Amino acid sequence: YSLITQQPLGGRAQFGGQRFGEMEVWALEGYGAAYTLQEMLTIKSDDVLGRAATYEAILKGEKIKTPNLPASFNLLVSELKSLGISVEVKV
Repeated sequence: YSLITQQPLGGRAQFGGQRFGEMEVWALEGYGAAYTLQEMLTIKSDDVLGRAATYEAILKGEKIKTPNLPASFNLLVSELKSLGISVEVKV
C-alpha cells in the first residue's frame, strides 16, 4: 500500500491491486450492488482501520462492521485545509 494515500499499489510487479475505475463503479451501481461497491471503494482500497477490523471479524466469525472514511478522503481534507478551506465532516 502507498504510504501517503494508503491505496493499493499498481502493477503486478509491486503486488498491487487491480484498477477499479469509473466505468466499473457505474456498472456495479447499475446492477444495484451497493454493498459490493462500498466494499471495493473502502475496505478493499484505503480504509486502514476497516481493513484490520474486517480481517479480525472474519477470523472470529462475526459480522463485518460499517466501513470508515477512506484515507484518500482524509488526504483531500488535509490538502483543502492547507489551502485555508475549512471542511467539516459529519458521519
